[in-house]
Amino acid sequence: MERSSRDGRPATADESATDESSASVGASVGASASAPEGAPDLQTYAVLLRTLNSEFNRHAHAFAQRHDLHATDVHALAAILDSTALEGRPMTPSRLAERLNLTSGAVTACLDRLERAGHISRTRDSADRRVVHLVYNPGARALARQYFSPLARSTEAAMQRFTPAQLATVADFLHTLNQELTAEAAPGRTAG
Repeated sequence: MERSSRDGRPATADESATDESSASVGASVGASASAPEGAPDLQTYAVLLRTLNSEFNRHAHAFAQRHDLHATDVHALAAILDSTALEGRPMTPSRLAERLNLTSGAVTACLDRLERAGHISRTRDSADRRVVHLVYNPGARALARQYFSPLARSTEAAMQRFTPAQLATVADFLHTLNQELTAEAAPGRTAG
């Protein structure tokens, strides 16, 4: 069977060797006792997830540098953006501190920087004026969307290589993994 490269053309000898090397790395580690038969083992997932995380961090750090932000500021922007999708409600400073594992003072400094730079606004809740909601400003959101569009294109290109059923499985795995990681980080849980 002829191997194909990631862009659909026939694979070069170097690409085939890389694919075979990658496959043998996963196989050489051995199957995890909890992994289903034929599935990659825990080590393989760990390497793949670290690699993905490193790539996302590389883009996030470049965005931060280009826009005179701290890396923490970019993590805060992502948390503010994702809050409605993940929790069904706007982000607040106290939940942001919890999400990023920062002190209230550190979150205040972060939010002050983001507000001065025009990325966010702080608004009071109409029902309880003591509650502050964090809003990702539309212009800043458009700026981020434009900057991170190569990541969106890469994600869409990768998605095209899988069936809807496979993508549903990937999404379910990532959702479940996020739930497990969140539970592991919950107050009162101890490591190891």
